Amino acid sequence: MNLYILRHASAGTRRANPAVDVKRPLDKEGKQQCILVGSFLSALNVQFDRVVSSPLKRALQTASLVGTETGYESRIEISDALSPEAGVQKFQELVRSLMKYENVLVVGHNPNLAVFFGSLLAPSGRISTRLRKGAIARIDCTRLPGILHWLVDPRILRGYARATKRSRPKTSRK
Repeated sequence: MNLYILRHASAGTRRANPAVDVKRPLDKEGKQQCILVGSFLSALNVQFDRVVSSPLKRALQTASLVGTETGYESRIEISDALSPEAGVQKFQELVRSLMKYENVLVVGHNPNLAVFFGSLLAPSGRISTRLRKGAIARIDCTRLPGILHWLVDPRILRGYARATKRSRPKTSRK
């Protein structure tokens, strides 16, 4: 199974009240990050068999926008194993339940998403990684520990988008 781990895109400033913060949506930059990630995955011909998201609004929006960009048409599964307070054991149970699929996208939050990431690559979980908002990684989880194929930061995708726009010839005749 190829597991794509995506941290939710930019959603502005954290709210002090947890009940309000749960409903915090993506901001304009976050929506642009989602389109960039989706375009990047489409360019790699990635199609998801399953998309799983944290129940928080910003993660669901990220999953929906990226899924739409990659042509995912099924329902997004919501899992508490990806919520901010979830533990490694719940996450690993989720991963085991998804092993029957070929390509799976999971969308969650820091700091636990970075811990989950490390737990897939090293049984001791001693791998430290910084996942910025909108960062995505591909891990081959056919056998555990998994194999990291790539990790792409949203700043790289912004540079990639600018470079591809400039290198394309103009097609307009106006």
